[in-house]
Amino acid sequence: MIVCETEKLIVRHFTLADAEFIVELLNEESFIRYIADKQVRNIADAENYLTVGPMASYDKFGFGLNLVMLKGTNTPIGMCGLLKRDELQDPDLGYAFLPSHCGQGYALEAANSVLKKGMKAHCLELVLAVTLPDNLNSNRLLQRAGFTKNGVVNLYGSENNLYEYRSMKHA
Repeated sequence: MIVCETEKLIVRHFTLADAEFIVELLNEESFIRYIADKQVRNIADAENYLTVGPMASYDKFGFGLNLVMLKGTNTPIGMCGLLKRDELQDPDLGYAFLPSHCGQGYALEAANSVLKKGMKAHCLELVLAVTLPDNLNSNRLLQRAGFTKNGVVNLYGSENNLYEYRSMKHA
């Protein structure tokens, strides 16, 4: 299912056919350093990750992490979506991109579109985001997407910057 399209990107729900890409993305040095080592090392691990993560989230909440592809070639370059974590009161924006596609505006383009469509479709007034303080690119991206830093939160044993994005109709 297509979640949204932008000038350069298609954002769609993950399927089990995306397992090979998940193995690649989740084993990138930057993913492990700034997000976590999800212990996804092979196709079976990736299928399990997709089933209990994004695909379960679609069923439970109507949203989750999505595959981000280049329009025209359908080349997978990353993931972006809204998540609902038990540790946070409100949904948060999550994203990760292959290093070869960073610094080209794709993450910001995907984040802006996912936020706009997701908040409207799910009647959300507030979306959070968390990132490690030393993840300078991610902190900058969140600010450029309109998030406001609102303190820190301990998540999975690390202090993270906590950001908020409020719906414009309630700002």
